[in-house]
Amino acid sequence: MTMIKNPILTGFNPDPSICRAGEEYYIAVSTFEWFPGVGIYHSRDLKNWRLASRPLNRLSQLDMKGNPDSGGVWAPALSYADGKFWLIYTDMKVVDGAWKDCHNYLVTSETIDGEWSDPVYLNSSGFDPSLFHNDDGRKYLVNMLWDNRIGRHDFYGIVLQEYSDVEQKLIGGEKVIFKGTDIKLTEAPHLYKINGYYYLLTAEGGTKYEHQATIARSKDLWGPYEIHPENPLITSWPHPRIPLQKAGHASIVKTHTDEWFLVHLTGRPLPKEDQPLLDGIRGYCPLGRETAIQRLEWKNDWPYVVGGSRPSVEIEGPDIDEVKWEKDFDEKDDFDSAVLNHHFQSLRIPLGEDILSLTDNPGHLRLYGRESLTSKFTQAYIARRWQHFNFTAETKVAFNPESFQQAAGLVNYYNTRNWTALQVTWDEEKGRILELTVCDNFSFDQPLKDKIAIPNDVAYVYLRVDVKTNTYRYLYSFDRADWIEIPVTLYAYKLSDDYVEGGGFFTGAFVGMQCQDTSGKNLYADFDYFSYQGED
Repeated sequence: MTMIKNPILTGFNPDPSICRAGEEYYIAVSTFEWFPGVGIYHSRDLKNWRLASRPLNRLSQLDMKGNPDSGGVWAPALSYADGKFWLIYTDMKVVDGAWKDCHNYLVTSETIDGEWSDPVYLNSSGFDPSLFHNDDGRKYLVNMLWDNRIGRHDFYGIVLQEYSDVEQKLIGGEKVIFKGTDIKLTEAPHLYKINGYYYLLTAEGGTKYEHQATIARSKDLWGPYEIHPENPLITSWPHPRIPLQKAGHASIVKTHTDEWFLVHLTGRPLPKEDQPLLDGIRGYCPLGRETAIQRLEWKNDWPYVVGGSRPSVEIEGPDIDEVKWEKDFDEKDDFDSAVLNHHFQSLRIPLGEDILSLTDNPGHLRLYGRESLTSKFTQAYIARRWQHFNFTAETKVAFNPESFQQAAGLVNYYNTRNWTALQVTWDEEKGRILELTVCDNFSFDQPLKDKIAIPNDVAYVYLRVDVKTNTYRYLYSFDRADWIEIPVTLYAYKLSDDYVEGGGFFTGAFVGMQCQDTSGKNLYADFDYFSYQGED
């Protein structure tokens, strides 16, 4: 029997929705403001996963220009029925305040990695929509219902309505079928029909350390639903010392070998070192919210997590031979392909050839400078997720600025209010220089008092970041033989959900290449390669 170690999807991969098509398994995860939208992973053994598709890859499906930090794609729901894949997703336009302005859509495809349809609009009443395919052929949408009224709890309940594939719209009346438990914050609904019961799986408690998955059942689709006698199904909240925290937001799959598994969101906090474990925030998770898997067993027509409701770091896998994938990306990307590696993403919108080119200077990623790292509209920034507590990322850039408004380099980024950047830019006295800029909850600093001049005969500058669990440092070189460390220690915890001022944010840390030109001249930078080497 194969053992599976958690998490199965490391780094920012939250809100997992698992589905089976024959003997193939797929998990869809949220991408929020990162484009293309939704990541779909593929496995044949529930242990080894590869990124198979980013289905929302054109503006007709997803236009997030101007979306707030942690807006965009929330909680996609993936299913397989009638010989094709169905993907439901939310585009969240407003995050803060009394309202959640969001729009729910459906796209379909006959293959995971094929071209997905243009979206069918469903509703805007709340987020976390999911499609249920009943065994009589009818389809139903469930989503949480948002209540903006003052003095009311925001999370009203789970609403159910029939969907007509022929008419491509919701039909008939809608009904709130579940108000949740006393934990509240009831969201993330998924419906299943098993052994004559309808099971409604939801998330409660918010998506931080109090998170949990709640399950209820009914003989009638429209309810009422009775709650699991030993609810919650899974949570980390009573167990502050286990490595898998924040467990909740889950979905269920039955394997072709008649075994049952639960995938769920989790977070792995940094070690608190000398600080009291339970003092203030339980921990900081710069890798964001990840995906883990647990084995389920059934008792009296109720599912239970094997080993109890706390998540396990290692579980017994299904009775399926292990299938390992070939690596779908190289640690070092030389940009020799005409297509960008799909582990890279941009913010909010696709970057057209006027911003990003792999052909203008073959063997390079050319970025034409656009707006600053604080912009929610058009940034020329290409990045990938942090997936390890310890890693090194490196790039080689050619850039010839003529103004301090022009900068290009290596960026570690959480959102528009939290990032650090080591950039080639310009100074009136020294000419081309290296500058370190820090944005800390929208408080700005440039801690290098002595600007680092770049020699006139240097065409390319090598930039590197070394992340060592709790801290990270930038380095630079003019020949790649001698690396010079920037004498500023930066803190990984500041690139986490848990650190963000005001809370309510849901992504993870990214590292990548950026070019900005706030003069409007769109000066370009050429990146010769980008490498990411995990050390965990």
